[in-house]
Amino acid sequence: MIQMMRAIEITRPGGPEVLKPTTRPVPQPGHGQVLIRVAFAGVNRPDALQRAGNYAPPAGASDLPGLEVSGEVAAVGAGVDWPRVGDAVCALVPGGGYAEQVVTAAAHCLPVPAGMGLKEAACLPETFFTVWTNVFMRGGLKAGERFLVHGGSSGIGTTAIQLASHFGARVFATAGSVDKCAACTRLGAERAVNYRDEDFVDVVRAEGGANLILDMVGGDYLPRNVNALADDGRLVQIAFLQGPKVELNFAQVMMRRLTITGSTLRPQSDLAKARIADALRTHVWPLLEAGTVAPVMDSEFPMDQAADAHARMESSGHIGKIVLKVA
Repeated sequence: MIQMMRAIEITRPGGPEVLKPTTRPVPQPGHGQVLIRVAFAGVNRPDALQRAGNYAPPAGASDLPGLEVSGEVAAVGAGVDWPRVGDAVCALVPGGGYAEQVVTAAAHCLPVPAGMGLKEAACLPETFFTVWTNVFMRGGLKAGERFLVHGGSSGIGTTAIQLASHFGARVFATAGSVDKCAACTRLGAERAVNYRDEDFVDVVRAEGGANLILDMVGGDYLPRNVNALADDGRLVQIAFLQGPKVELNFAQVMMRRLTITGSTLRPQSDLAKARIADALRTHVWPLLEAGTVAPVMDSEFPMDQAADAHARMESSGHIGKIVLKVA
């Protein structure tokens, strides 16, 4: 008999209302994979992009949304030494996180940090994988450098502020309200710029320009980011909330030796994601276990209210991470 599970599916491309409860067969782990009984699932911007029809899952991945989960390992496939059945883990998944059970590569699992609950652990994988690879691996942030992160009160922003500050960077952030700016400074930002009242270009240039900028806004922020960079600065693009197309003066890029790069996490190879997981386990998990760094929690919704969770995220009223309680 086929085992069935509850899940949330995207019934058609559209707004949050297209997310509906459904039942699906329980997936089975293949070689090198584990089956996780999901406790919580993180809610992320890529989920909303997929829901809107703008971010198709990679070949072979579940069509269900959800890219990060926490829970207990229910079964393991051949060739898996760790984790074991019964272990508490958090994991990056290629899709299918909005469900009672999900399959992912064993190498993309990490132990739940000591002293941390499953709700908080569900906020770690997508966000910490993204920040580590883009700020430190691709962006090459070093101690003493000036780092600007846009959307400082988002899940990505709150994580980037904490990690960059811990590793010795001077951190600047943008956010859209007094409360959000205050949250950024509490987490370690030297200066939080309310973009409704101030121009981040002026603020950062007054400090000598940013050595590294992490941006998920795009649109007219792209030429402004170039202006805000110091000579030899780097811009890392991870999303385009205001669109990817804009006119840009590349003469500045040449004359000031700027680097513009970017990445998305989901299409990367299993091996690349496994290497990021190894780096996090070495460099970041001790910080989480010591309480030096922690996910910032905004709100929790029952899985059946995934539409409300997406509406909350897209309102931009949240500070930190939103999760779905699955079990």
